[in-house]
Amino acid sequence: MKNIRKAPKRESLLMLVYMLCVCLICGPSFYHKYFDTEKKNGREGIEDVEEAAAYMSASVTEEAPRIAITFDDGPSGTYTPMLLDGLKERGVKGTFFLIGENVEKYPEVVKRLDEEGHLIGNHTYHHVEITKVSDEEAYKEIVDTNRVIYEITGKATEYMRPPFGAWQRNLELKLSVLPVMWTIDPLDWTTENTDEIVNKVVTEAEENDIILLHDCYKSSVEAALRIVDILQKEGFEFVTVDELIMY
Repeated sequence: MKNIRKAPKRESLLMLVYMLCVCLICGPSFYHKYFDTEKKNGREGIEDVEEAAAYMSASVTEEAPRIAITFDDGPSGTYTPMLLDGLKERGVKGTFFLIGENVEKYPEVVKRLDEEGHLIGNHTYHHVEITKVSDEEAYKEIVDTNRVIYEITGKATEYMRPPFGAWQRNLELKLSVLPVMWTIDPLDWTTENTDEIVNKVVTEAEENDIILLHDCYKSSVEAALRIVDILQKEGFEFVTVDELIMY
């Protein structure tokens, strides 16, 4: 009678598929490393699929939870540079929604924001609630801000945060900007108590959150840097909102 080779177990097949996926994502070096380990142990190959899969799993690094820190109402000639110094020291990129008239007042700060890799967004020209003005005025508030940002950075503005979170959806038909809201708002503009701002954010922070702060107050800037320190120690990775949205 011919020897009949038994079909592999369903579990083994699933393990093999899993290992193939890991190799495609992380590269063949994982397999070579496993084989080298086996040879050192006096074994010439993979004898146990589950054992190999466990080895591969242990080699894959878990991704850090992502979070975005954003700032409205800037730039400030005094506090935004202070904030940028702190973010640079910590290796963090933020998202800044700028008011058009402030952009014209502090073009050098806007240029620095761009050069240091932060994401620049639109916050209207005069910080108006666009649902309380005509469509024409709302359109002009956004377009004028995009224009002054472009004149400094040479880049189109793709994201905006409508003041007070009030957005007119019909503007999306006329403008190529994506409105960005938030998930954590410590109301930093209502208090100079830095501890209060920090506590409100770090106790609520979860993966994929968007933190709302303002870079026109000293207390908010100080709180922002403390928030970054705390959340980085907790394993969070700070990204700009485009990275968070498109991830």
